[in-house]
Amino acid sequence: MADQPHPQVQAVLQMIDDQPVPPIHAVSVAEARGQMEAMASMRGDGEDVGNVETFEIQGPEEPLPVRLYHPDGDGPHPVLVYFHGGGFVIGSLETHDALCRSLTNAADCAVLSVDYRLAPENPFPAAVEDAYAAVEWVADHGEPVDLDPGRIAVGGDSAGANLAAATTLAVQDRGGPELAHQALIYPVVSSPVVGEEFDSYEENAEGYFLERDTMEWFHEKYVRDEIHLRNEYFAPLLAADLSGVPSATIVTAGFDPLRDEGIAYADRLESEGVDVTRDHYEDMIHGFASMVGVVDAAEESIDSIAADLDDAF
Repeated sequence: MADQPHPQVQAVLQMIDDQPVPPIHAVSVAEARGQMEAMASMRGDGEDVGNVETFEIQGPEEPLPVRLYHPDGDGPHPVLVYFHGGGFVIGSLETHDALCRSLTNAADCAVLSVDYRLAPENPFPAAVEDAYAAVEWVADHGEPVDLDPGRIAVGGDSAGANLAAATTLAVQDRGGPELAHQALIYPVVSSPVVGEEFDSYEENAEGYFLERDTMEWFHEKYVRDEIHLRNEYFAPLLAADLSGVPSATIVTAGFDPLRDEGIAYADRLESEGVDVTRDHYEDMIHGFASMVGVVDAAEESIDSIAADLDDAF
C-alpha cells in the first residue's frame, strides 16, 4: 500500500484544506450542494463533443432531467447511462458534465447523464427507480435520438455507481433491457448493517476528501426507514445472486473509505462467474476520476473504462 497519496492528489487536498469551508457533514443540505457545484465550476469546461442536448424524459413520478452527449460521427451510437456521485444527496448534471464529456470521447459512445431525484426530499428508493426508468427509456425511445437500444451500458461514480449496480439487479428482477456492461467508479455497495466494518473506513476516515462522517451523513439523509438498510437495491453487496449481471469495470482508490467494499464487490462478481476488470489506483483518493487535467490517473481510469465499454459494445 502507498504511504501517502500521489503528489498531484496532495496538491488537491492542500487546496481544499486552504478553503475556509466546513466539511459536508457539518453544513446544511443546501450548503453541501452549493459546495459541490462550486468545486465543479473551479475545474473549468470539459472537452468538446459532437453534440449535447439537455431535456426531460418520463420518470416514475415526475419528468426526469437528462443530458445526452453524442460523440462525433454518425449514429446510432451505443450508450452509457450515467449516474452522478454525491451520496444520493448532492451532485447534478453540471457537477459531472466534464467527466461525461471525457467518457463520451474516450469510449466513442453516447452518454446519457441522469439527474435523478435526491434525498432527503426523495429518499430511497426514488433514485433507484429513476435510474431504472432512464435505462428503460433508452431501450424504448432511444432510436429517435440516434441511440442504439441494443447496446446499453450503465455506469456511475460513488453513489452513482451504487445506482448503476442496483439497476443491473432490477433489470434481472423485472425482465428489463439487456445491459452490455457496468462501469462502477469507487462504488458504494455495502450497508451499515453488514456488521464487520471494512478496514478502509478506519484507515481513511478523514483527511482524504471523502470522510467516514460524511458517508454516515449521506446515509442518514438517503434512508428514511432502517428496513431498507437490508435491501439489495440499497446495498448490492447483499444480493443473494449476482451471476446474471453484466461484465463490470470496478475502479477503486487506495485512500478512499469505500476502497474495500469496491474490492469486495469485485470479489463477489468474479466468484459468481461475472467478468471483472479491476482498476485499483493505490495512491488515489475518492473523486479522483473527476479531476481531469489535474490528476493524470483520471485520464488513465477514463481510458480503461472506455476500452472495456468498447469491448462490451
